[in-house]
Amino acid sequence: MEVYETITSEVEGHVAVVTLNRPKVLNALNALMVGELRRALAALDADAEVRAVIITGAGERAFAAGADIAELNALPNAVQGAALARTGQGLTLQIERMRKPVIAAVNGFALGGGCELAMGCDFRIAGDNAKFGQPEVNLGLMPGFGGSQRAARLAGRGMAMYLCLSGETIDAREAHRIGLVEKVVPAAELMTEAKRIATLIANKAPLAVEATKRAIDEGIALTTASALEIEALHFGTLIDTKDFSEGTKAFLEKRPASFSGS
Repeated sequence: MEVYETITSEVEGHVAVVTLNRPKVLNALNALMVGELRRALAALDADAEVRAVIITGAGERAFAAGADIAELNALPNAVQGAALARTGQGLTLQIERMRKPVIAAVNGFALGGGCELAMGCDFRIAGDNAKFGQPEVNLGLMPGFGGSQRAARLAGRGMAMYLCLSGETIDAREAHRIGLVEKVVPAAELMTEAKRIATLIANKAPLAVEATKRAIDEGIALTTASALEIEALHFGTLIDTKDFSEGTKAFLEKRPASFSGS
């Protein structure tokens, strides 16, 4: 297993936990961390034993408090700036395209790139100490890792405008109210709840979980008619799986199903 400098990656049963591990700088996202995240997530997606992934931050103060400002300040021109944005966007797109569901367990600050990383995950659970924001405008910038687009899709155009133009920080309850977060729990219970939900998903039929994730992601930007056709096609492919046969047989026999991912 690869050893990383800025993150840790651990697997327990069918659940992996990837931890952003630069607590002295509030887990700020630098180029090395983005690269290590991409390698770790690719390895976990290829691991047949892993069925769900949690991303969180080390320490109690931050999930990730944004991009590394020193690296931003050193950008020489617009071409390099766009390249950096595409690198960050590549990470969040990679998360969206993973076969396994990815849960953001947000502890403390999720600002700038940290907020964008959380929004790139399939859903978000926040501790009640979490804070969210896109403060790039305070630096003479704008979100570059997908924040302007995913905030609009998650919370609506007006709220995306408010967050990205004001640079204000919102708390976990407000993030939940506007749809940026799916669940808020006491900070001390964050990882327990994230692991509970990840394990719940990991115990389902893996191919059904993958097909469901793909159907939602592929259909969300389409017309209802086109999206329903995608749903029907994915539904149909699952009928030929051993897990479908096992799941229905277990239901009829009133016993827990044992899914193999085949």
